[in-house]
Amino acid sequence: MSAPDTAAAIPVPSGAREAAMPFILITVLIDMVSIGLIVPVLPALVGTFTANPAEQAFWYGAVAFAFGIANFFGAPILGGLSDRYGRRPVLLIGFCGLALNFFATALATALWMLIAVRLVGGAMQANAAVANAYVADITAPEKRAKRFGQLGAMFGLGFILGPVVGGILGGIDLHLPFFAAGTLALLNLLYGWFVLPESLPAERRRPMSWAAANPINSLRALTRLKGVGLLVAVIACTGLAQFTMYTSWVLYTGLRFGWGPAENGWSLFAVGIMSALVQGLLLGRLLKRFSPQRLALAGLVSSTIAFALWGMATQGWMMYAVIFANLLGFTVTASIQSIISGAAAATEQGKTMGSVSALNSLMAVIAPVLGAPLIGVVSHLPANDWRVGAPFYFCALLQGMALLLAWTHFRGVRRARLAAAGRTAA
Repeated sequence: MSAPDTAAAIPVPSGAREAAMPFILITVLIDMVSIGLIVPVLPALVGTFTANPAEQAFWYGAVAFAFGIANFFGAPILGGLSDRYGRRPVLLIGFCGLALNFFATALATALWMLIAVRLVGGAMQANAAVANAYVADITAPEKRAKRFGQLGAMFGLGFILGPVVGGILGGIDLHLPFFAAGTLALLNLLYGWFVLPESLPAERRRPMSWAAANPINSLRALTRLKGVGLLVAVIACTGLAQFTMYTSWVLYTGLRFGWGPAENGWSLFAVGIMSALVQGLLLGRLLKRFSPQRLALAGLVSSTIAFALWGMATQGWMMYAVIFANLLGFTVTASIQSIISGAAAATEQGKTMGSVSALNSLMAVIAPVLGAPLIGVVSHLPANDWRVGAPFYFCALLQGMALLLAWTHFRGVRRARLAAAGRTAA
């Protein structure tokens, strides 16, 4: 495998405007607003086809599983295609997939239709991975943690706007947020077609390897990147924790506090506010004082505690208190992504970010299988029973495992560097 390209200057593709952060930030913002719109209402929509909370939890898990398994196989292929044909055309495919997904979901009249739609949408959508590769294309390695933080801020801002609007629209009609999300996806398609420039010049593209696009092979290649190692397991644990939380949040708050779409929309608004503030404003300042490695460890400590406290919350305001206290938890993803991106060659950013996306998609497959049944098992308990927080205790355990793995990995890398420096001095 070729060594990572540390060049700071990125050539401009001929016949196009220069790729720059504002273009991709706008793209990601629109994308995440459209996704955020449906978060508070999808479980409720599934509930219209089911008879009780336990059945709702099961089928919501099945719907989430369908998207995740399709994305697990699709993301490495789309990531590889973006290395071959450029980021822009693959992003356009993703916007088409989202629009199809949202409109068809709004029109679905049976559970099997929801599952079929999520399968197609998951297979066509790898926007997060391609956006990360886009940022890597136009950014020097030493600045990527801050840039990934800016990208994460757009994800957070999308979750500021999307869930609140989705909750309001869902209060009018459960299908309305899906029509609104589909319209935004089409607007993003038009923006991508007419405005978004390509970030990957022709001379830095590489042939598509279908063997490498196999998700299992892509994950193996990810583990072989120098300096990555155990970080793959860290991504797996943190990803599984996050997706278990996503699967469980609306169902859990409904059981625990009696929240509906509007209340869940506002709680996710708070998550988005904190994500945008930390990653958009605070992260750059933190990186001037701390390395990505230290920030990742501190963030894992913070998020481990946060998950445990969410599980023990007995009143709705406590969920907000933990969200606002978990500042460092929002630095983990950008810190880990910058380390992995810096380990990959410039010609393989799409494949590498696609592999990371595939790993997260695999966790998205597993999470509903674990999280939804955990909610189903405790759904008969009184709302104030501590056991109702079981999904969040599971998330806290996963984050604790990630913390141990990350600490072990960083300590091993540091020892290897010291040993290499000692051999050089000798």
